[in-house]
Amino acid sequence: LSSFITFKLCNAISGRDMDKKKNDTDVSDQLFQLIGNSYDFLGKPEKAIEAYDEGIKTFPNSGPLHLEKGNVYYIQKEYNKALTNYEIGIDVDPKFPSNYYRATLLYLNSNDEVWGMIYGEIFMNLEPSSKRTAEISKLLFDTYKSEITFKNDSTASTSFCKTMTMNIKTDNSSEIKLPFPMIYESTLIVSVALEKAITLESLNRIRSTFIENYYNAAHNEKYPNILFDFQKELKDAGYFEAYNYWICMKGDEAAFVTWQTENKVAWDNFISWYSKNRITIDKEHKFSRFQ
Repeated sequence: LSSFITFKLCNAISGRDMDKKKNDTDVSDQLFQLIGNSYDFLGKPEKAIEAYDEGIKTFPNSGPLHLEKGNVYYIQKEYNKALTNYEIGIDVDPKFPSNYYRATLLYLNSNDEVWGMIYGEIFMNLEPSSKRTAEISKLLFDTYKSEITFKNDSTASTSFCKTMTMNIKTDNSSEIKLPFPMIYESTLIVSVALEKAITLESLNRIRSTFIENYYNAAHNEKYPNILFDFQKELKDAGYFEAYNYWICMKGDEAAFVTWQTENKVAWDNFISWYSKNRITIDKEHKFSRFQ
């Protein structure tokens, strides 16, 4: 009965009466989202995309419409098209969390995990207490563990971006700007130099050293990053350790509980500070791969 009602509802939504409402003066992007979703439910993905595209023409900065269009491509296993739509959604509607979530899942299942590491952590800050937050926390930890390897007591390697071949052009000042993933990778490999394994404790040290190295090298001037700025703010305020344990907590919940129990005051102080000092994300303060 439920499926029959849903089917009838979708037919009504995608019918003439609903289409007429698209010209109402008080129409919102949710109408186009609803029409597209109904077509998708009825097994008409091409019509769904047409509905989303029509909505995007009127509401180009709608994160939900870019998300839904990306989801149609994802279901069709056209992952590059899906990712493009998720990232456009991130760029035009940076406070909407779901596009970060979807992009993170795709990037952390690719050879360019660097983007997933950043999108995933931004997502956790936008949506700090959901099942999806726990899922991303574990994925971030697991990716650190799989992409930072220790061959012996003196050799470590990282693999967060695929090998790139570059043609570097210089101007009269001979200034060279490398791709951001290479800066991330090179800064990270230096930051893991003294470690022997990936644990919550070592990740706190690695992430702390990474931020120190990133700003000491003035990479923030050529590669501004709202997430790294927020991490530095946390570090300067004395809350970065608690934050790091929170970000990666689902990778080793037992270790997190032990740390939290032994550092109750530090944890409570972090929670109090964090509730009043969230990452600033808006049209002027955002991060996407397009930057």
